[in-house]
Amino acid sequence: MTDERLESMAFIEARLRSERLRIWIVLAAIGAVLLLRALRAATVRGHENLMSLYMTAGLLALLAAYESAMLRRVDRAIQARRDFANWVWLGNTILETSLPAFAVAFISSASIDPAYRALANPAGLGFFLFISLSTLRLNPMLCRLAGLTAAVSYLAAAVHLGWRPSVGGEASLLAPEKAVFGYAIAFIVGGFVSGMIAGEIRKQVQAALREAETRRQVDRLEHDLSVARSIQQSLLPSMTPEIEGFEIAGWNRPADETGGDYYDWQVLPNGTVIAELADVTGHGIGPALLAAVCRAYARANFSRGNGLLEAMEQLNAEVTRDIGEGRFVTFVAVVCAPGCSRVQLLSAGHGPLFVYFLSEDRFEEIGAQGRPLGISSELVSDPPEVLDLNAGDLLILATDGFFESTNREGEQFGVKRLEETIRESKGKRPSELIANLYKALLTFSAGTKQQDDLTAVVIKRT
Repeated sequence: MTDERLESMAFIEARLRSERLRIWIVLAAIGAVLLLRALRAATVRGHENLMSLYMTAGLLALLAAYESAMLRRVDRAIQARRDFANWVWLGNTILETSLPAFAVAFISSASIDPAYRALANPAGLGFFLFISLSTLRLNPMLCRLAGLTAAVSYLAAAVHLGWRPSVGGEASLLAPEKAVFGYAIAFIVGGFVSGMIAGEIRKQVQAALREAETRRQVDRLEHDLSVARSIQQSLLPSMTPEIEGFEIAGWNRPADETGGDYYDWQVLPNGTVIAELADVTGHGIGPALLAAVCRAYARANFSRGNGLLEAMEQLNAEVTRDIGEGRFVTFVAVVCAPGCSRVQLLSAGHGPLFVYFLSEDRFEEIGAQGRPLGISSELVSDPPEVLDLNAGDLLILATDGFFESTNREGEQFGVKRLEETIRESKGKRPSELIANLYKALLTFSAGTKQQDDLTAVVIKRT
């Protein structure tokens, strides 16, 4: 039973509660036996019956006191979340299972032939009670020990009453010389059968406890992810910036509870707005943490009022120090000055980006000017792109979750469908345009699971 030390506290508690149930059943059986014995003594009067009642009541009272003490000990162990020592389980099993042998040996009718007293005494049925209840201890070895203890103590009681074994000879199997030995074998077999049952019950209990523990861990993880999602969503802008000559809107929907995409904007003291969109490789809690770190660094660097390229170089240096190997961040920033038609755009590995020119009804794709953040401590990038936007022109920043979303046939949404949806919504406000884009994506995907984070920022020249 040394492996019991390795069992989880959940299994130990389950086993102790099962032991408490077993003790209550034993106490109920004691009460039932006392009641039946008293009724028999009342209906069949006689000195022998009365003496038998007194002896039976005394023995059962001792057993009831012992079981009550064990019950209190079990309750304390459950409260302390502590298992019994091995010797307690062993000693209790031997003591309880051998108790019916005392009744067989010392509470037998003198009118019965000594050779038959061990067979005729109903106290022998107590062996089967304790052997069958041993399955509730969820330990096959204790069940086998109960069967062996019952057999040995029963044979000892029979010998005490005058029984002697007979191995050979012409005696019938029903003769007491052989029947008593057959009962002992039945007790041993019963112990091994109970052990097999206890082993199966033990497996089922352990499986149920593992499943319950897994469920608790999943629930805890889902709760933590829900909290992380709420925190991440709270980091997204709650209001759209107001800037002369532009309308700006952003939107994000992670594929999991948390995601690696984010968008943000900052309004500088001079009224200039810097809109940002980033995509950390992967999605889930890890990329979400990196996205939060990137957002904090971006806010600190862009708020200093340095040039766009200088701020991006500093951002890259700080992100590279924190990001793990094999991860990187694609990042794009757009600078919009109030009342100015020209915007600056610098993309670190993020693309394609789209500009829609209303007067020409034409799309232009813009690639990245530099490498993604986090690849090396030095940012390799061209100067920022300068775009001259007229009224109605649109600048669309989106993550690849839009382009790479697939339908049931494995076909991607693609750039062409994105451009068609934007063209159809060109007269709408940026927030409505993003809503139409997501609606078109849902229609196309036809219920397939979202595989990647979706994030978009639309800037419209008014």
